[in-house]
Amino acid sequence: MTENEITERIIGCAIKVHKNLGPGLLESAYQECLFYELKNSGLTVEKEKPLPLIYEEVKLDCGYRLDLLVENKVIVEIKSVEALNEIHLAQILTYLKLNDSKIGLLINFNVLQLVKGVKRVINKYKN
Repeated sequence: MTENEITERIIGCAIKVHKNLGPGLLESAYQECLFYELKNSGLTVEKEKPLPLIYEEVKLDCGYRLDLLVENKVIVEIKSVEALNEIHLAQILTYLKLNDSKIGLLINFNVLQLVKGVKRVINKYKN
């Protein structure tokens, strides 16, 4: 399955969760429900996957965690904030680089229409 096919399915599942729950809940609620929907759709999903930081020869277990990793290819970072800003984008770009992933989705569930809260992010340093 390609990254594009995976992201389409993730967005579809996220829309279903948003339609059922609406905006205004905690990120953890959306994460659990999206995890459930993705698993039920047949995708392989890891939740709260540890992400070590490797600096030169030192591996640091700093407590970074990916909200969701789908099909071992697409990182999903879930937010429930008034608006996405540059630090949220920088965070997912850093996660993409550290995990050596190409595609990520930054999803803000705290919007009236979920399509306005979805940002597809590409790691331009990954082939």
